[in-house]
Amino acid sequence: MVGSGPNGLAAALTLAESGLRVRVIEAADGPGGGCRTAELTLPGFRHDVCSTVQSMAELSPFFTGLNLRELGVRLLRPEIAFAQPLEHGQAALGFGDLERTASGLGADAAAWRRLLAALTAQHEALFPEILGDLRHRPRHPVTLARFGLPGLLPARTLATGLFREESTRALFAGLAAHSMRRLSAPLTSAFAVVLAVSAHVGGWPVVEGGSVAISDALVRRLTELGVEFEYGHEVTSLAELPPSRVTLLDLTPRQLLRIGGDRLPSRYRRQLQRFRYGPGSFKIDYALSESVPWTNPECRRAGTLHVGGSMGEIAASEAEVEAGRHSDAPYVLVVQPSIVDPTRAPAGRHTLWAYCHVPSGSTLDRTAAVERQLERFAPGFKDIVLARATRTAAEYHEYNPNYVGGDINAGRAGVGPAFLGPVPGGLRYAPLPRWSRYRTPLPGVYLCSASTPPGGGVHGMCGQNAAREAIAREFG
Repeated sequence: MVGSGPNGLAAALTLAESGLRVRVIEAADGPGGGCRTAELTLPGFRHDVCSTVQSMAELSPFFTGLNLRELGVRLLRPEIAFAQPLEHGQAALGFGDLERTASGLGADAAAWRRLLAALTAQHEALFPEILGDLRHRPRHPVTLARFGLPGLLPARTLATGLFREESTRALFAGLAAHSMRRLSAPLTSAFAVVLAVSAHVGGWPVVEGGSVAISDALVRRLTELGVEFEYGHEVTSLAELPPSRVTLLDLTPRQLLRIGGDRLPSRYRRQLQRFRYGPGSFKIDYALSESVPWTNPECRRAGTLHVGGSMGEIAASEAEVEAGRHSDAPYVLVVQPSIVDPTRAPAGRHTLWAYCHVPSGSTLDRTAAVERQLERFAPGFKDIVLARATRTAAEYHEYNPNYVGGDINAGRAGVGPAFLGPVPGGLRYAPLPRWSRYRTPLPGVYLCSASTPPGGGVHGMCGQNAAREAIAREFG
C-alpha cells in the first residue's frame, strides 16, 4: 500500500481484514494525508491541516462498518450545521434537521422539502448507491433517480428554477460551490444535494481533538491486525517496491506516471496525461482571542459558514477561478470547530479554518481578499486575530503531492471522473471482460486515491472499493 491518506488506510484495512499481509509505505513522517492536525499558529491551538468537517463519518459504508466511538473517535455536532451570511445582518441556516431548516426558508419551505425530504428519509439506501461500486444493477433505483435527475443539473439552473427566495438560492449555491466548479457546470447540484442530506442526517460533525483522531484510530486498528508501516519513504519507482501479489496506490494519475515510467502502455500514459485536476485552495488557520463577531448572531452557532453573499456573487467567484483568474470577492469556506470542541484552543480562545478557491498552482497570498469577506459579515474580525498561518495552492502541493496544483480533491469534478474513473477507456487494457475504475494495465497494480470514484472527501470508499476489486480479481 503506497500512501496513507484516508483512502490508503481504508484500502489497507480492507485487505488486512481479508487475511492478507499488508505493508503501508508513506512518504511523510506520519500517516493521515488530509486527516492531520497540528499546532500551526500558537501553542495550544490545534488546527486541521486539511479536512475538518467529517460529514461522511457516519454515512459512508466504510465508516458505518466501523464503530468509530469504540475506536476512540468522538464526533461533535454544532447546533447549526451550515450558515450562509447575507447582507444587512441576515442569514440562511441549515440545521441537522430537515424540517427545522425548511421552516426557516419562508416561501421555499415546500420546495426544500420536495427536493430533499425523500432522500433524507432514505439516506441508508442513498449513500451506499452513490459511494459504492456502480457496476451493478441499482438496488434502490427510485432513490437513485430522485438524486440523479436533479443532481445532473447545474446548481444555478436548479436553484433558479426551484427556489423563489434569494436567500435560499444563496444557501444552495454555498453548498454547490464545494464542487470547486463554476455553478453553471453539470453535476454541481449533486454536490449541494449530497451535502444538504448529509447535514440533515448527521449534522456535519467535527472530531474531538482534530481530524487526526480518525487517522490514529485506523492506524491502531491496522497495527492490531499486524499491518506494517514504513514512513519517510517516497516511492520514486514501482521497481523499488518489495515483491507482492497486489500493490495499491493512494496516488493521483500524475504520480502514477512518475513512478510507472515506461512500464505503462503508451496509450494509457496519454490518457493519464489528459486527466484534469481542479483549481487550488488558499487556506488560513487562525488563532482567535474570542468567538467571531458575526453580524447575524445565529452564525455564531454554526460549525460551517459559506461566506460569499448571494448566489450571483458565489457563481461569479467560482467562474473567475475556473477561468484561471483570482476573484476579488472570493467564496470563502469557513469552519469554527472550537464552538463545539474546547480541546482545539486554550480556555476562552478559538480556532478558525478558512479557505478560498484559486487557480491551479497559485502562489498568491489571498489573506487580504479572504479577510475582506470575513470583515464584510463579521466587522471587527481582524481585531480578534492572535495569529494566522497561511498556505498557498503551491505550498499545498509541496505539502502533499496528491494535491496537484493545490487541488485538495485530487481531480476536477465532473460526470466522467465520478462514474468512469481517471481513465474512462480502462476496459481496453483489461485482460478480463469486466471494466475497472481502479485497476491499471500493470499486473496487480490498482489506483485507490480520490482521483478514482467516488472522488474527494473523507469517506474511505475509493480505498475500500479498489481493495475489494483487487481481492476479487487477484485472490478470488
